[in-house]
Amino acid sequence: MIFSSMAGAPAASGRQPTARATRALGMAFVLALLAGPPAGAREPGEPVRERVSASAIDIRRTADGMPHVRASDWRGLGIGQGYAQAQDALCTLADAFVTYRGQRSFYFGPDSKPATRSTFGTPANLDLDFFFKAFADAPAIEALKREQPAALDALIAGYAEGYNRYLATLDKPRPRGAARPACADAPWVQPIGADDVYRRMVAAALVGGYLPFLAEIVKARPAADAPPVSPDRLSLSSRLAIPVGDAIGVGSNVLAFGGQATGGRGGVLFGNPHWYWGGPDRFYQSHLTLPGRLDVAGVSFLGIPVVMIGFNNDVAWSHTVSAARRFGLFDLTLDPADPTRYMVDGVSQPMRARPLAVEVRRPDGSTAIERRTLYSTRFGPVADLGARHPALGWSARKAVALRDVNADNHRIFRNFFRWNQARSLDEFIAIQREEAAMPWVNTAAIGRGDDRAWYADIGAAPNVPDALRAACATPLSQAFAAFDAATPVLDGSRSVCDWQGDGAAVQQGATPVARMPGLLRRDFVANMNNSHWLANPAQPLTGFASNLGGGEAALSLRALEGLGIAGELAGAGSRSARSLADRVAAKVLEARAYSAERFKTPLLDGICPAGSVALGAGDTAPGQAVAAARSVDIQPACEVLRRWSDRADAQDRGALLWDFFWARVQKIPPAELYATPFSPRSPLTTPDAIRASDPRVARALAGAVEDMAARGWPLDTPLGAQRFARSEGRAVPLYGGCDAEGYFTVACARDGDYTMGELSHGNTYLQIVHFDARGVQARTLLAHGERETAVTNGAGAAPVLRYARKDWLRFPFREEEIARDPLLVRETLRP
Repeated sequence: MIFSSMAGAPAASGRQPTARATRALGMAFVLALLAGPPAGAREPGEPVRERVSASAIDIRRTADGMPHVRASDWRGLGIGQGYAQAQDALCTLADAFVTYRGQRSFYFGPDSKPATRSTFGTPANLDLDFFFKAFADAPAIEALKREQPAALDALIAGYAEGYNRYLATLDKPRPRGAARPACADAPWVQPIGADDVYRRMVAAALVGGYLPFLAEIVKARPAADAPPVSPDRLSLSSRLAIPVGDAIGVGSNVLAFGGQATGGRGGVLFGNPHWYWGGPDRFYQSHLTLPGRLDVAGVSFLGIPVVMIGFNNDVAWSHTVSAARRFGLFDLTLDPADPTRYMVDGVSQPMRARPLAVEVRRPDGSTAIERRTLYSTRFGPVADLGARHPALGWSARKAVALRDVNADNHRIFRNFFRWNQARSLDEFIAIQREEAAMPWVNTAAIGRGDDRAWYADIGAAPNVPDALRAACATPLSQAFAAFDAATPVLDGSRSVCDWQGDGAAVQQGATPVARMPGLLRRDFVANMNNSHWLANPAQPLTGFASNLGGGEAALSLRALEGLGIAGELAGAGSRSARSLADRVAAKVLEARAYSAERFKTPLLDGICPAGSVALGAGDTAPGQAVAAARSVDIQPACEVLRRWSDRADAQDRGALLWDFFWARVQKIPPAELYATPFSPRSPLTTPDAIRASDPRVARALAGAVEDMAARGWPLDTPLGAQRFARSEGRAVPLYGGCDAEGYFTVACARDGDYTMGELSHGNTYLQIVHFDARGVQARTLLAHGERETAVTNGAGAAPVLRYARKDWLRFPFREEEIARDPLLVRETLRP
């Protein structure tokens, strides 16, 4: 990457404009579209008296403020969805649209970072701007648009119009009790167009490929003196261990049961993404109805107008983050005469040098232009990963290029749009096979009147058979495979080493559907972000290419807990789908710590008789002052842990202490911690025989005692005293724990802060779905609430409180159920 100094202010004034002034021109076309102001919202419980015309757009909010959007055409449906999302999350959406336009440096400064987390992490604004200028540009948008059906394009255009309609109300009198959004007067809150929604879709597509290496792509420059340092500062192996986002455990659970588990009475689906509680990738729940064409409910990312996880009256589905690699690296041999040229089949080829410009605002308010050059090859952009591993840097002789299969996958939201309208499980499966579009997720689904449960990791993945990897290996790829067997690293100096084309594949260079894993079962299928291998342990899925993530490796503790729950529920003898759904509703929120259930007793039996433990200076936790040698009495800790229920409900005493203890135990290498190593022949019970006699285990408990003391927390502190969300001026005690401890019920903050808020990840949208003679029956929870302020101590506490008390919402799907909701509020947008 070639850098230049800031130079030349643009024609625009350096003065910070007011929101009203900067929006004035953009709003002109919006106001012209409005035939009249939207009807004001009614107070909860007030009867709905007016009759809505067939062409009106109806937004009806039921319990917890959940919107049911109904319209008479696709554009109107998009208007309602855009309007509702803006009502609940304007500031988050407006900030995100600035990001996808590549304008963060102008509004927020080039060196600042996003305030919330997301699938692209928290890089510097300038790096984000250059990335989206490069990969969400006009050609990328046009390529995406060309592949969408007219109805979806109308829905997208309507979404932008609905967002703008809400924006137009900001300077008007507010309905009683409705506060203006905190960002209402910010200059970066601007009208959007359909292209902004398409940019948002591009960003969602690249989550599993380019985005984890965003900084290394946009900062790469030829034979630099020092490689660019990534903002997450993880080692390469640690970075690759996180499939999406910026933390272990950002993912999902899904359990799908068939007729053998319900007495032949159909299927039951449980879906549970562990996702972001704030930021642009936060889930938004809604119900979309276009009579005769569409009736679907569930969640989507903010900024997306279709349902991505949910149900209609005939099918229900959910996703988990896949273990398959959606990208690959190419080992480039550079032309000795020029590090911006690379050799292919003995011929020197120039990299494509693409100049990019970003407008930035200085601290004094003046503006300037920052310029860089992005370098690309026939395989993809150059990524300088030298800071993660020296062998992956851009030197005078070597470089690596990164290829993301989803950069050319324009089918993702067309697939979701078709699923939203699917009328059977067979149709759902056929759509998945036809589109092969899922970008970085597994899928599980059930259908009405169908005893089968479906699991598949069918979507867009590089077509890199193991034979190609062997034939195209280089010393670099062989070394890389030693710590990451999934990522293909191929010889970029030979054209035959590009991803293979196959006439049966939907996309050039992608794996054909016939060579991707899928499974139909009548007992259950499950996934907890582990590989496809054990979607059902009774029928292991094997024989697929290594880059599809199917290695027979040890499962995470969360995956073991999830498979245990699935097996227990499938064999529970339920006599109907409803009775199984009842059992699922209770079981999945038990917040059991698998690590404690399996290993607590042998650990305590091995270390507690000692009474006290000697610690040295090396046993001090990171961030704490180095302490001299001392003796720690562990007996009180042993008593707390023995009394603890092994669960993480808000009232449980011992869960906090176990977290600190287990975190220290996990620093012992598995080969030294367990006497029985992992075996593919016993994947659900190994590794096992934990070595409690290892002196490091006793020191781990003593260290945990000190960790609690350093925070001023008694050893028996109730979990909810520290794990809570702040909403509407109150602390809401919560339950659950992190991935490492084996919690199926996930609640995980960052940097040891147990408070759950917009920087946390954990259970987000939960759904339990089955079908009966009337059609779909669903229960849902939205842990972080619908409104962006719900977990930042602002308005919107109702769904957070519902989640905290484990009170599943019986979803009002049918018209009569919506009409009789005691909290019904209607708002009508006139065409």
